[in-house]
Amino acid sequence: MRLEIGYVPLMDAAALIVAVELGFAAGEGLQIDLVREPSWATLRDRLALGHLDGAHMLGPLAIASALGLSGVPTALTVPIALNLNGNAITVSLPLWEEMAPKDDDIGSIAKAFAAAAERRAAAGRPLTLGTVHPFSSHTYQLRRFAERGGLDIDRRTRLIVIPPPQIAETLRRDLIDGFCVGSPWNSLAVEAGYGRIVALGSEVIRDCPEKVLALPTGDDAACLPLVRALRRAGQWCADAGNAAELAALLARRSYLDVDAILIRRALQGRIIVGPDGAGRSDERFVVFDAAAQRPRREHVDWFLEEMRRAGQLDLTPAMMAAADRIYRPDLFDVAST
Repeated sequence: MRLEIGYVPLMDAAALIVAVELGFAAGEGLQIDLVREPSWATLRDRLALGHLDGAHMLGPLAIASALGLSGVPTALTVPIALNLNGNAITVSLPLWEEMAPKDDDIGSIAKAFAAAAERRAAAGRPLTLGTVHPFSSHTYQLRRFAERGGLDIDRRTRLIVIPPPQIAETLRRDLIDGFCVGSPWNSLAVEAGYGRIVALGSEVIRDCPEKVLALPTGDDAACLPLVRALRRAGQWCADAGNAAELAALLARRSYLDVDAILIRRALQGRIIVGPDGAGRSDERFVVFDAAAQRPRREHVDWFLEEMRRAGQLDLTPAMMAAADRIYRPDLFDVAST
């Protein structure tokens, strides 16, 4: 079977890339053509229009697409998740200097961020912050980080959408003051000397649900070989002994096209946060293991609640029931036996 699967160049597309490159897909009788997409909106639309057979997708965007909240309403099935965590919040160096937090505790940093945002808003120059899509864990992590510091992000800042591969460059050009994105784009801004990571996504929301495999709803049995291939590939990615090989693979020009060192640090949870070499560590910075792969319905409920808190929907019992049908842990379990 030949499939075209779309992805956005991020470290958390690892299982798809590994499934193709290391033969896990071929072992299931699948020939997968990976299609690099420039943005989540483009990927969403191409999947909805039938130009793709499946996609590496933001969990909340899959739900929003299926519920008709974003783009063309599309019946989707999520039979496997691809990872937990992997994001970070980065600000420009001038904003970091203005923040001047009293210590490196995330609570202190959030309060310093909020204070700087309030000063900018009072001066008629509100902070402009980048996120990758309105329906994304990145948006919800930014909101939670702001709330931790006591900041009303809707009233006191300007939130805009920028595709992940472009977001670091947008900060370099001083078009935004900060952003939340998945790896490796935060580290790229730090390495190039114009960004400072102020919080790891895993510090803001522990074990935050992230990307999934989204497929057009159809023949349940037909997706099982793909789920098996991705399950094995994800577990290979989770093996710390494979970090160097995985980083080199993802770093290829045809995939992420960044320095493998940046990817390897992220895989190991050792993040350089500033040009001064300061670091933050979290062994669960990005998680690919079997527990991360199961598409849990509690993650659907969490996404729906974050959408409600962000004013993106009026949550009803019927909507909750429809959303719960999108994530299919039963298919994952069948493929795992």
